[in-house]
Amino acid sequence: MTSALNSPPRRRTVRLQEASLLEGPMILFRSLRGFSSHRSLMWLACVPLALFGLGLFNLSAHAAEMPELTAAFLANNLWLLIATILVIFMNAGFAMVEAGMCRQKNAVNILAKNLFVFALAVTAYWFVGYSLMYGNAIAAGWLFFNGLFFDPTVTPEIIGEAGLVPTVDFLFQAAFAGTAATIVSGLVAERVKFGEFVVFSLVLTALIYPISGSWQWNGGWLAEAGFIDFAGSSIVHSVGAWAGLVGAMLLGPRLGKFVDGKAQAMPGHNMAIATLGALILWIGWYGFNPGSQLAMDQWVPYVAVTTTLAAAGGAIGATIVSTVTSGKPDLTMIINGILAGLVSITAGCANLTMSGAWLAGLVGGVIVVFSVSALDSLGIDDPVGAFSVHGVCGIWGTLVIGLWGYDIQGTGEGLGLLTGGGFGQLWTQFVGCAAYGIWTVVTCWLAWTIIGSFFGGIRVSENEEIAGLDIGEHGMEAYPDFASAGN
Repeated sequence: MTSALNSPPRRRTVRLQEASLLEGPMILFRSLRGFSSHRSLMWLACVPLALFGLGLFNLSAHAAEMPELTAAFLANNLWLLIATILVIFMNAGFAMVEAGMCRQKNAVNILAKNLFVFALAVTAYWFVGYSLMYGNAIAAGWLFFNGLFFDPTVTPEIIGEAGLVPTVDFLFQAAFAGTAATIVSGLVAERVKFGEFVVFSLVLTALIYPISGSWQWNGGWLAEAGFIDFAGSSIVHSVGAWAGLVGAMLLGPRLGKFVDGKAQAMPGHNMAIATLGALILWIGWYGFNPGSQLAMDQWVPYVAVTTTLAAAGGAIGATIVSTVTSGKPDLTMIINGILAGLVSITAGCANLTMSGAWLAGLVGGVIVVFSVSALDSLGIDDPVGAFSVHGVCGIWGTLVIGLWGYDIQGTGEGLGLLTGGGFGQLWTQFVGCAAYGIWTVVTCWLAWTIIGSFFGGIRVSENEEIAGLDIGEHGMEAYPDFASAGN
C-alpha cells in the first residue's frame, strides 16, 4: 500500500485589512505589478534620493545665476520683515482699544471686525490693491496698474542693490492697507452691520486706499509737487478716518448718545484692555514709522526717537487739557493723547527735529481733546474718538512739516514757514490734505450708499442694537459667565 506524500503546509495569506503597520506597505508594493522583488523595491527607494538630488541641482542652478547675498541686502529685508510683524500686531492694539472703550454687549462684534478685516485687507490688496498702488503709470501720475496680483520674482538687480524683495515689500504695504480699514471700525462701532462693513472694507483696501496712496508713494502727482508724508499721516490715517466719518454720519448716532441735543457719556466696559491696546499700538508704531525708512540705516533709530517723543508729548498735552477742562485727568484722553501724538509724527518723523517732534505731539494731544468735544457738539457719534485721533491729528501731522520741518536726511535746510523755507511747503501740504479728504469723502460716500442700497441699509435694527451686536450679529457673548452671574 502506498501513501501519498504530505504536501507542505501553505503559508496563510495576510489580507490588507489584517496587516500590521509594518506589513501593510509591503503588501501594497507586492500588489503592484513589477514591485514584488527586492531589486524592484531597491530601485523604488532610489526615487526620493533622485528627486532630492534634482532639487539641489535646480537650487544650485538658480543660486548660480544670482549674486552673493550681501549683509546690506539681508539687513534691509530682515528689518522690513520685523517692521511688518510689528505693524500687523497693531491690529491687536486697535481691537483692544476699541473693544475696551465700547460697551460689553458689543465686544465680540468689535473683536470680530478687527480680526477679520485684516484678512480681507490682505486678500483685496494682494488681488488688485498692490498693483493699483505700485504698478505702472497709465494716467500721468493719477492712476497706476500692473495686472492682478504681483510678481514675486527676485532679480539679480534687487540683490546687487540691496533692495527689497517683492514679497516682503508686499507684506509691509498690505499691513498699512489693513490699518486704514481698521480705523473705520472705530467710527462705526456698536451700530453697523457686520456683512456691510466687510464689503466696504474690501472696496476700501482694493480700490480707494491704493489709488490715493499711489499719488505719493509711487511717484504720482503729489510726489511730483513735493508733498511729504513719510509714513502716512494723511495717506493711511486720514484716509481711514474720512472713510469712517462718512459711515458714521450715514449711520447716525447710537441710541441714547444724544438726549435733547446734549451728548451723553457712554463709558467703555474695560479700560484695562484699552490701556494695554494703546501700549501695543505704541510698540507697533516702531514698525510703522522706522519701517517706512525701507532700509536698515543710520536714520532708523532717529525716526524711532522722534516717534517716541511725539507720543510722550501727546500724552502730556492731552492729560493737562483734560484735567483743566474736566477737573480730573481722563484715562480715555491719555490714551487718545498718546495715539494723537503718534499720528501727528507719522508724516514728519524723518523731517522734524527731536524738539519739533515733541512739540508736534504735544499740540496733537491738545487738539484731540477739543476735537472730541467738537464732534459731539456737531451731533457726530465717534465712539472711540477715531476721527479726532486719525483724521484731525493726521491733518495736523501733515501740515506741521510745512511749519517747522527740515530736510534732515538731505541738505538739512529748513522746509517750513518757521524754519526759513517759506510758504511753499505749507501750501503743498495743505493741497495734499485736501486731496485725500475730498477723494475719500466722495468715493466712500458712494461706496457706503451703494452697499446700503443693495443690502437694505448699513445699520442694525433698533432691537438688535439694544440687545447688543454680540447676540444679534454673532450669537455669542464676550463674557457669558459674567453675564449669567449678573442676571
